[in-house]
Amino acid sequence: MSEAISTNKHLIARHAGSALWLARYMERIENLARLIDVTKTFARDAEGGRNWLSLLRINGDAAAFFEKHAAPEATRVAEFYLLDAENPTSVQSAIRSAKDNARTLRALISTEMWLQINVFQGRISALSAIDIAAEALSGVCAMLKEGVQAHTGLTEGTFYRDQCWHFYMIGRHLERADQITRLIDTKFDALMPTAVADAVIDAGEWNELLRAAAGYHAYRREYPHGYVAREVAGFLLLNAAFPRSAALSLAQLDWHLTTLRSRYHLRGCAQALERLDHLRTMLASQTVDDILGRGLSPFLDWVQTEVAALHDDIVTQLCGG
Repeated sequence: MSEAISTNKHLIARHAGSALWLARYMERIENLARLIDVTKTFARDAEGGRNWLSLLRINGDAAAFFEKHAAPEATRVAEFYLLDAENPTSVQSAIRSAKDNARTLRALISTEMWLQINVFQGRISALSAIDIAAEALSGVCAMLKEGVQAHTGLTEGTFYRDQCWHFYMIGRHLERADQITRLIDTKFDALMPTAVADAVIDAGEWNELLRAAAGYHAYRREYPHGYVAREVAGFLLLNAAFPRSAALSLAQLDWHLTTLRSRYHLRGCAQALERLDHLRTMLASQTVDDILGRGLSPFLDWVQTEVAALHDDIVTQLCGG
């Protein structure tokens, strides 16, 4: 390293933005891999097309997909997300953007993080249609999940805990809050178009939802008796011990932003913290029965809008736009 980085100076705004986006893109890769894997597992019947369409809707990609493909067949959706470098929500685009942001941060992230991202990007770039054939798709998804988890472990073990790390963690928890609400909104709508909220629903469908959120085993520890809609919703939204719940992600965001303001005197945190406080209050002041009673989908739409606005607050006020 040619130049030492002083931890006493404020982080350059573009470095803050790159750290945030690096985390978001890596989270997206793992999230996509989970969604593709569970969709493949549970789409082995006449409803297979509906399952793959649900995956497109979770990511807001239905319109873009149908501009290129006639029907949401498994092969076409897998290609769209795993091979299509022109698709901005694909794994190819995400790892390319992650590496670009890591390059910007080369003097700030660890050598181990940089090397692992390079190797991971090479493995993803080398994927072909043969690699994502039906019989090999789960293996590719496992490779993607393990690659992101290796990145996460190296980040935990080697990333210096300064301002850059705080912005990286902000990106991670913004992405998790956004993705969990999209997942709940889309799958509840698909599973319960007319069902009563308290009904015990098909175990396979809830199994799919919880595995997509990496929450299956944690949920079964909390609720060993089975799957109940209101309990699944409460677990994914409000459970403070589940790493990907909306409540825990927002709490972590609050801690990182508060630390940036108090330890590093970043006054630009005020607007984001005010919005975040309102978001957390709205979650904490309601039970899952309150949320379901007033309408889950409108509430999740509002949370997603506020999380997007929170991202904009942080990028505009702290990352130089």
